[in-house]
Amino acid sequence: MVPRSPSVNEELRRRSQVRLLDATVELIGEHGYEATTLADIADRAGAARGLVSYYFPGKRQLLQTAVHRLMHMELARGLEREPRPEGEGAGRELLARAIDAILGLARDRPRLMRTHMAGILTAEGFIQCPEQQRLAGLLRDTVTRYGSEDPETDYRLLRALLMGAVVAVLLPGAPMPPERLRAELFHRYGLDWELGLPPGEEPPDGSR
Repeated sequence: MVPRSPSVNEELRRRSQVRLLDATVELIGEHGYEATTLADIADRAGAARGLVSYYFPGKRQLLQTAVHRLMHMELARGLEREPRPEGEGAGRELLARAIDAILGLARDRPRLMRTHMAGILTAEGFIQCPEQQRLAGLLRDTVTRYGSEDPETDYRLLRALLMGAVVAVLLPGAPMPPERLRAELFHRYGLDWELGLPPGEEPPDGSR
């Protein structure tokens, strides 16, 4: 048998990790954090139990990576949706799409996002990972396109505002309507309500 090349091995590892991350999002969204075990995730992904521990130090790190990947994909999908923004107002449209993408996750995946935000507030806190860096890169590029003269600072502020909005949407017993929070964020950045994907509207390509 001819040994697999390093590139083939790397692609197989990437696919295994993607299956584990997808399974994590699915199972915790369905059953919650405590009711989901690493064995459950491995079974859903069709992977050996030991493979989960090989790639991720624990369930909390796995969850944060999985949710950051989901957020990155949803944000990228929203930013790249046709028609692609062009011209002078492109940066404002992109920022509106970014806000709508993150608020949309709080609306559409409340259990998953509530669990994610609760994990960030634990002793382990905010875990840096490649997926989080990809998400940060998209948000940083968005504020740059919006016209920021200090993208790093403004990215951190946008991240904090979005995290606060997600918590407010999901706060048990006292949730804020996503539409109200959207209005506040749009006012903060001087964005027209019609930009992005206003509540109740479907994107032109039919995807959410």
